[in-house]
Amino acid sequence: MSSGHVLPTRTRCDRTPAWAQLQAHFEGAGRGFDLRGAFAAEPERFERLSLQAPHVFADLSKNLIDAPAEALLLQLARETGLEAYRDAMFAGAAINHTEQRAVMHWLLRNPAPALDVPGHAATKNVAGALAEGLQDVHATLDAMLQLAERVRADDAITDVVNIGIGGSDLGPSMAVKALEELCHPGKRMHFVSNVDGMELGRVLRQLKPESTLFLVASKTFTTAETMSNAHAARDWFIAHGGSDDRAAPLSLSRHFYALTTNVEAAAKFGIDTTLGFWDWVGGRYSLWSAIGLPIAIAIGAEHFRALLAGAHAMDEHFRTAPLERNLPVRLGLLDVWYRNFHGFTSRSVAPYSHGLRRLPAYLQQLEMESNGKGVDAQGQRLPFATSPVVWGEPGTNGQHAFFQMIHQGTDVIPVEFIALRQGGADLPAQHPRLLANALAQARALMLGKDSEDGHRHFTGNRPSTFLLLDRLEPAALGALIALYEHRVFVTGAIWGINSFDQWGVELGKVLAKDLEPRLASGDVQGLDASTAGLMRRLMPQG
Repeated sequence: MSSGHVLPTRTRCDRTPAWAQLQAHFEGAGRGFDLRGAFAAEPERFERLSLQAPHVFADLSKNLIDAPAEALLLQLARETGLEAYRDAMFAGAAINHTEQRAVMHWLLRNPAPALDVPGHAATKNVAGALAEGLQDVHATLDAMLQLAERVRADDAITDVVNIGIGGSDLGPSMAVKALEELCHPGKRMHFVSNVDGMELGRVLRQLKPESTLFLVASKTFTTAETMSNAHAARDWFIAHGGSDDRAAPLSLSRHFYALTTNVEAAAKFGIDTTLGFWDWVGGRYSLWSAIGLPIAIAIGAEHFRALLAGAHAMDEHFRTAPLERNLPVRLGLLDVWYRNFHGFTSRSVAPYSHGLRRLPAYLQQLEMESNGKGVDAQGQRLPFATSPVVWGEPGTNGQHAFFQMIHQGTDVIPVEFIALRQGGADLPAQHPRLLANALAQARALMLGKDSEDGHRHFTGNRPSTFLLLDRLEPAALGALIALYEHRVFVTGAIWGINSFDQWGVELGKVLAKDLEPRLASGDVQGLDASTAGLMRRLMPQG
């Protein structure tokens, strides 16, 4: 579905006046910028560089940026046409032009006009052709949540296994782990994505077919890894007393649901219960759709709607807030400043929350699959860098793993701290210690420590951002995820790339289809010497 909205004119960042001015400013003041001096010269720096968005407070003051650079970056955003491009997305334009698709994951969390849910106030940003689409969205949402509540009420089902990969796994898995304090105590949630049989096998060893529900999540119902695991799960189910006879007490149709648009293929598999979604929902943006069924089963309909409400609040902030006070914009511009002017190649995400332990993995796909592009929207090679490497671990584990490199290594790596003002229900007395560690690491990165002993010398002046949530609840998690989605949009818009396709995923899949039968046949004809040599070593020894 697309509104027919005309795509706005975009100007690539390196073709704007602001880009050249930023280069000059970086050479004159940015390269040698010192955080400690900046705080000494500007006592109100924290207030000036702090920003409250829905459910997320951000302290940007420990970043290597001054007021002139901020002003030039905002000028860059305007000169590249960021605002018009953002408005085109919210108007339903086909901004994913290489696939001729709109980009409307935001519509999945837009409230229905008559929906009476706290925090889900109706908005005026959906009209015309999109209004009809919104009705379909809510019809599907209602059906999904009804199905989720039915599963939650079924005491016979104790285990739910989500079989997917990429966006059909990373988002739901991350969200369920983040909100585990709200999860149904009688349902164990499992997520299987790797085609390595060890993962599915480990899960199956814990299960009984009569008490297990499998969710097969694949938009096309052809994703190779997902379907391989789905068929293996089906074989296990049949081998352990299940039946593909729909009338049987232990029928496959009652224990397998499909989250797909390919209803015919699901029926051939033996599945009758399906939930679909739309081609304008990209995989890495799909947890808000039927792909979110495992989340809804885990936390229930009310909490799932709160998750949507939090994301919608951030959507409205991104859509309407002035660029100067727009948190996704400010973070995206900072990413451009670091990647293209400072030359920083990676960013570490350090959530000081066990619940957010899978957030770095989720963000890896969101950002690197979106913006890991080497050509612009016209297919022209780019003369500048795009996505950084995104990586991380929860605190305090990371402090005893990679923080040595962040503090004293030769590369400067910006760190993104994420903390909760209020911790979980378990062992609350430990939460102040966790917060103290997060604050101390950010402070140590900035201040450093002088020592005549080089081994104990810390250069300091290492940048960090601090994101603070009140607590890890559905609305806050929804807002945090949407914040990162829109931040990725901002950087992609400024770089002049298409953030919503992923052609780089395809080539390896095509080659794997050729190589798999060769492993059985031993045919290495036409292969390069390395692949042929490895295949000979991998083939059974006779």
